[in-house]
Amino acid sequence: MSVLVAISGRDNTKLIARLTELLLNETIEQWPSCKNPSAVEFVLAWNAPNDLWQRLPNLKAVSSFGAGVDSINMSLLHEHVDVVRIVDEQLAEDMAEYVLTHVLAQKLRLKEYFVKQSQSNWKPKRAYKYKHVGILGFGELGKACADKLRINGFTLSAWSKTPKKSEQVKLYTELQGLDEMLPKIDFLVCLLPLTEATKGIINAQLLAKLPKHACVINVARGEHVIEPDLLSALDSDNLRSATLDVFTEEPLPGSHPFWQHPKVTITPHCAAISDLNSVTEQIAENVNRLNSGLELNNRVNRTKGY
Repeated sequence: MSVLVAISGRDNTKLIARLTELLLNETIEQWPSCKNPSAVEFVLAWNAPNDLWQRLPNLKAVSSFGAGVDSINMSLLHEHVDVVRIVDEQLAEDMAEYVLTHVLAQKLRLKEYFVKQSQSNWKPKRAYKYKHVGILGFGELGKACADKLRINGFTLSAWSKTPKKSEQVKLYTELQGLDEMLPKIDFLVCLLPLTEATKGIINAQLLAKLPKHACVINVARGEHVIEPDLLSALDSDNLRSATLDVFTEEPLPGSHPFWQHPKVTITPHCAAISDLNSVTEQIAENVNRLNSGLELNNRVNRTKGY
């Protein structure tokens, strides 16, 4: 079997070296340097070119390089091809710490003080009293963030496409539930998977249902946000602030208005970065399971997209 790494926009040297150590009997190649596409049965992918898949006649499985699979155009894959994702326990803890940090930063006015520091402006204010966090998406990451926020004194609500259970979090589902939740919350955290149904969900209509003092924190995918709508809400004082870790175009272009906006906090898609050892071990395990005819770990429901 040949394992093909098709990951755009990063140096994959260490990744391929580690996979080679773990899969001594397999050929590890990186696209486009693939000598025999017919031998490729397993692909590790992130933003792979769409024309790649038709060149791999014996493909059996595709693994996303991350927790989400939105970078893989599953409509181009044959029905028999399994799609799997990475599940990293540390990822959930890192995400929860990031979300707690930035909810507190917004509550404590840290962005405002950073701006005042650049102006040598000494003007203290009380922290905001807002305590209600609403989470879009209540999967593994959403639950981890809710737990971290709850033990730090925040009130939690969450919205998901399908009904979930929780004794500590007020849960909502379907569009009616979303409309009911939005006016009640002070901080909106997006942790949704990116699907056709969730693309552009943070738009002018949704933002108008939030209180004007609300903050948006997006740590899911840039495409969840209609960026002009978010800017309009901030500029018209219909939204207090935003923390953004993900963007429609990454890296974020230097000319983008988010960079200099006084109400926007930017981080470079760093909220939760997968550990290389954990990722490669999961990939190697699935390659070995494929060789043995076993069901792969962390399979994705291709119909749902997650």
